[in-house]
Amino acid sequence: MSESLTFHFDVDGEDFTSAGQASVQVKKNLRRLGIPPEIIRQVSIAMYEGEINMVIHAGGGEADVIVSEDKIEIILEDHGPGIADVELAMQEGYSTAPDSVRSLGFGAGMGLPNMKRYMDEMTIDSTVGVGTTIRMAVYLS
Repeated sequence: MSESLTFHFDVDGEDFTSAGQASVQVKKNLRRLGIPPEIIRQVSIAMYEGEINMVIHAGGGEADVIVSEDKIEIILEDHGPGIADVELAMQEGYSTAPDSVRSLGFGAGMGLPNMKRYMDEMTIDSTVGVGTTIRMAVYLS
């Protein structure tokens, strides 16, 4: 694969039942491309956590998955409230999810830490009142 392949998804921020659809589709697409199962698992987990975060905190957003010869990149972008303290948000167990979300079994404060755990690279660019862009990559070699 000398060129990159991009999969684009709109993440609906209105309901939890559709959250995770993009990660399921990414898993199928990567399987068809012959990507190793462990890499697919890593990408699927990070993608799912990102989708859930966009639904909980930002009213949805957009996700792009770019598959190239040496890596898979995930770019998650939303226009939510932004993350006031990224370092604090990266701590396991820290969450700003409301009780209504926690009662559904989400919002345990593991989303961002899990995304970082399963990716080789991760950067968060967030501006309060503007939104958040998360860029992640896993290398194929």
